[in-house]
Amino acid sequence: MFDIFIKTQSVRRHLPFVLSALMLTGLTGCSLLTGSKKGPITPKIAPPETLYNNGIDALRTRRYALAAAEFETLQQNYPYSGYIPNSQLMEGYSYYLKGKYPEAVQQLNRFISLHPTSTDSAYAYYLRSLCFYEQIADVQRDQQGTAEAMDALEEVVTRFPQSKYARDAQLKIDLCRDHLAGKEMLVGRYYQRERNYEGAINRYQRVVQDFQTTNHVPEALERMVEVYLDLGLTDQARKSAIVLGYNYPGSQWYHYAYSKLKSYHLIDGKLPPPGKAVTTPAKPDLLKAQASDTRDERIAAPAAMQQPAATTPATGSSTPAANAQPAPAPAATTKK
Repeated sequence: MFDIFIKTQSVRRHLPFVLSALMLTGLTGCSLLTGSKKGPITPKIAPPETLYNNGIDALRTRRYALAAAEFETLQQNYPYSGYIPNSQLMEGYSYYLKGKYPEAVQQLNRFISLHPTSTDSAYAYYLRSLCFYEQIADVQRDQQGTAEAMDALEEVVTRFPQSKYARDAQLKIDLCRDHLAGKEMLVGRYYQRERNYEGAINRYQRVVQDFQTTNHVPEALERMVEVYLDLGLTDQARKSAIVLGYNYPGSQWYHYAYSKLKSYHLIDGKLPPPGKAVTTPAKPDLLKAQASDTRDERIAAPAAMQQPAATTPATGSSTPAANAQPAPAPAATTKK
């Protein structure tokens, strides 16, 4: 028994040394597996010009997610590179083509805040407005997105009135107004069917007062004639018909209003006879987007995409593509 006790105590005394040796052996093994005593091997990051050109190539082959990743990698690893402005703009463009509009807006806002005097600022503002414009919902849904698109488009016109993007932005503003007027008419018709005449009149009056340049005004005036007649307000009905007749004498809506007043025996000398009726086919929704596979053809690419990054032979340093004015947006940017 005494011999067993002595052996046990000996093992206990030497056990810490054995464990220490095993731990050192394990650490040595780990170092051998990693190939270095300083830690694991990290992959080498490509130079900035390579990342930039990879992103441009990915855009041209419609690999938009890969393009955005290449530009983001460049920004994260080379924050002081001369490629940063172009890569930020191109990343926003990649997100736009991918249909990731919130991400595109965030990246474009970043570019605008960091490079307010850039020659590409007009393009950045315009592209940001298109991100809102592409998200406009059907008239049966909430139109907050339409209001945001109008604000962004109006900023393009206000900041860059002489730019090549102002005309297209103004056209889209008109389409947004038409869309908002269509929403008001939709709600007004609903109120009229439900005999909520006050709510209907308010909606129609807003179309006449706030959206005078839209094609919804003739219908709004004719609907006001109907509502006023239902309420027994014949004077107001005649006044609405007179405005409709003098401004849209050949409109089919004036023919409707004139016939309605005639059935009530309310025709007088102040009401002009209707002109030759002008009938037009039903107008399609101008804000309906085309197929997503042609999205990248409705806006010109940024100037930075026109050519890949070049390497200056004298110094061997890389420079971004030329910072010329962005290419003009083609006529196809208008939705059908």
